Amino acid sequence: MHSKKSKKILYYLEACGLSHQDLEQYIGDREQVTAILNRQQPLTLDTIRRLNQYLGIPAEILIQPYLLTKTSA
Repeated sequence: MHSKKSKKILYYLEACGLSHQDLEQYIGDREQVTAILNRQQPLTLDTIRRLNQYLGIPAEILIQPYLLTKTSA
């Protein structure tokens, strides 16, 4: 289940013609991208800045608090 924040990120990706893989240059490796989109890892301030600067996602959206989901170990 995606949070509203991750849905917004996905919307901007689609609008820019980018894929999940393209997020790796702004967020980190594939595991980090998946963890963030699945609400298992929060966005860092540096990541928020990069997503805002390079994808144009408003920082106001990216800084909104959200609950993380627990991973089953």
